[in-house]
Amino acid sequence: MNVGFNKPPLTGNEQKYIADALQSEKLSGDGQYGEKCQQWFETHLNCAKALLTPSCTQALEMAAILLDIQPGDEVIMPSYTFVSTANAFVIRGAKIVFVDIRPDTLNIDERLIEAAITPKTKTIVPVHYAGVGCDMDVIMDIADRHHLYVVEDAAQGMMSTYKGKQLGSIGHLAAFSFHETKNFTSGGEGGLLIINDQQFVARAEIIREKGTNRSQFFRGMVDKYTWVDIGSSYLPSEIQAAYLWAQLELANQITENRLASWKKYYEQLSYLATQEKFELPIVPDHCQHNGHMFYLKTQNLAQRSELLSHLKREGVNAVFHYVPLHNAPAGKEFSRFNGVDQFTTTESERLVRLPMWLNLDQDSLNHVVKSVVSFYEKN
Repeated sequence: MNVGFNKPPLTGNEQKYIADALQSEKLSGDGQYGEKCQQWFETHLNCAKALLTPSCTQALEMAAILLDIQPGDEVIMPSYTFVSTANAFVIRGAKIVFVDIRPDTLNIDERLIEAAITPKTKTIVPVHYAGVGCDMDVIMDIADRHHLYVVEDAAQGMMSTYKGKQLGSIGHLAAFSFHETKNFTSGGEGGLLIINDQQFVARAEIIREKGTNRSQFFRGMVDKYTWVDIGSSYLPSEIQAAYLWAQLELANQITENRLASWKKYYEQLSYLATQEKFELPIVPDHCQHNGHMFYLKTQNLAQRSELLSHLKREGVNAVFHYVPLHNAPAGKEFSRFNGVDQFTTTESERLVRLPMWLNLDQDSLNHVVKSVVSFYEKN
């Protein structure tokens, strides 16, 4: 039996809505499906503005422009994240300042942020790993006291909450991903910029429309549109929005389905974790996650390599995740690590992600569990 790592989510109405979008007069973006999606997010997240983008990377790039990141500015974030989290600010000339992660959630260690702040610090970028919220109360308090902005990298966090608040609704800005590996996709890539601070709304629309006031023109606010600011082409196609809308209609069901698979993994592997064969994910009581991923942490890098080889022989496509950015060639050039790397590298070397997708069938899940169990029974 072969079990793939991921299957892009499908709910059944994607083709219908895409066919409808193909007849649209606004195929290039912000048509009826784009508006439906953005209104859904604004209602669900209770934010000032939601703007679809072609990718989460581009949503983060827009955030960096909105915050007027300049060469020499410093941006604090964890090193255990995808390259886009850092790259969006590096291309604006920022110096990335990494701090260590917590070993329980693998999120940025909020207790280490304040020590990394300098007069050049402008922004904090917490990453909600695996859809589990960072300690946003502490982070927002630090930001308020030091007059800093917070950009939530909630790429994996749609439908997750922190103390009852939706991830992405807490910081000044936030970015989500609709890549094919996420809980919701817009057909391959896709992203979303969330604006919680009203001061950024008008300029965000201009930046997204290549630096023009085109959105104001279509609303009848100006008699012609023109180039008024820097910007780029940050509109996704109406086809992407149509694909995404089919999934947002069933957002609760998708989340419940993934959480059910997550719980089955947890229940069936818990007895090995109690024997300290490996560690299972930890979700703080004040956080509700979305079942985005299920991982386990082996005892060390050597055991992880052996486990991955074993799973491959069993037909299970499990993977490890991020290589810490501060260890990468570009990371050494564009960043510095503040303090001691106590957990970032060691925890990253232990992590194994198991297959997870919408409607993961019981046979596939059982085969994955059986394959993990057989490895530890032999070892």
